[in-house]
Amino acid sequence: MVRLSRLFGPAMVLWPLFLGAQTQTDLTGILERLDRLERENRALTAEVRALRAKIDASTESPAPQPADGQAADAQAVPDGVPANTPVSPGATLDDKVEIQGQRIGELAQTKVEASQKFPIRLTGMALFNAFQNSRQSGGLEYPLVASAPGAATDGATMRQTIVGLEYRGPEALWGGNVHGTVYMDFAAGASNQAVRMRTGSIEIDWKDRSIMAGIEKPIFNPREPSSLAQVAVSPLTGAGNLWLWLPQVRFEQDLSFTRDTGLRAQVGVIQTREMGPYAGTNFTGTVEAARPGLEGRFEFFHRLDDERRLEIAPGFHTSETHVAGLSVPSNLFSLDWFFNPWRRVEFTGAFYTGQNVAPLGEGYQQGFGIYYGHRAEAVGSRGGWGQLTIHTLPRLDFHLFTGQQDDNSRDLDAGLIGKNLLFGGNLYYHLAPNVILGLETTQLRTTYIGQGIRINNHYDLALAYLF
Repeated sequence: MVRLSRLFGPAMVLWPLFLGAQTQTDLTGILERLDRLERENRALTAEVRALRAKIDASTESPAPQPADGQAADAQAVPDGVPANTPVSPGATLDDKVEIQGQRIGELAQTKVEASQKFPIRLTGMALFNAFQNSRQSGGLEYPLVASAPGAATDGATMRQTIVGLEYRGPEALWGGNVHGTVYMDFAAGASNQAVRMRTGSIEIDWKDRSIMAGIEKPIFNPREPSSLAQVAVSPLTGAGNLWLWLPQVRFEQDLSFTRDTGLRAQVGVIQTREMGPYAGTNFTGTVEAARPGLEGRFEFFHRLDDERRLEIAPGFHTSETHVAGLSVPSNLFSLDWFFNPWRRVEFTGAFYTGQNVAPLGEGYQQGFGIYYGHRAEAVGSRGGWGQLTIHTLPRLDFHLFTGQQDDNSRDLDAGLIGKNLLFGGNLYYHLAPNVILGLETTQLRTTYIGQGIRINNHYDLALAYLF
């Protein structure tokens, strides 16, 4: 008993010290784990930003591609703490727990939840445009052809704002991944209240093939010039860019020849948007509003290194317009390309030649004519566009572009459009990673058969917020 009592006294004295040391050890371990998690979080954020930059470079998404929607690199959380603010290694446990709690709260506030519990993301672009046209604009915000002289026009609008949803579903048949998009804008009518469907898709991807059903640009012409001034329709509409968003089902197969070289083949069925014969012809009868067509595109690509690549893709379209008991062929051959020989310089564009291209988005109704009520003639057409992109400062990009559509004058009557040429340029300055200031100027030169050339100058100031 004496020995136990002698040991019990020192033990009671040392026990609080031992307990305090153990508590301190646990607290240190928690802080170390939080520090490690924070470092991993910062590394993951950097990797995501690098991946976004590579995706943007590979798809050339202008701000509306946004044709394609872009997310901001960082959003603000409650109490003004940026989402990517690192936690100081010297911060206390309470500070770190508070910051992590704010991040969790931000996710709870900003998430979009689908009824089927699968990921869905809100994306798009809020776009403000202030514009001015010279005297041959025809009173339009962004004319596709130069018209007879009139009053100069100017104004401002947010009708080209785009709102979209990106979604992903569960694993599908044979291990495929389901994903898709829906994009809308407010450019359908004269007021900002008219919501219009732009594009949308449902796609199933496997390892080296995919199937897509939706509404998109023609299969043979997926590329876009860069513009914040002309977003309601594709840039350079009527000047070499066939753009109409058409219902379609397409199949894609990827083939790899080497590690850096391969082929991406696309074949699909589309639904055309038919138009009547050009004005002045002797037309009696009806036009079938929509017709099936067959399209394809075969892209050969080669990666020079991690930042430089070459892509060139021939394509085709074939269909028939049914009108007044007659069939009018619509077919064309196309070629599009992308090449960045240097990291800061890109050259992209497209070319086509064919006939009766109005159902694909030529910009004005000159696909065919009907004579004497029983003879239909398709109008031959050729055109294309090209763009030079220069990435100068980290926040500043320049785009210089030109495009032309040249319809066969022998197939047209006097007073119709023989040629439509546009050239110009713009600059994008990133006020923030997701805020772009754009300045653009273009000149449109429209040649009327037997009536000479009319010219319209367009100037645009744009402010875009990508979300």
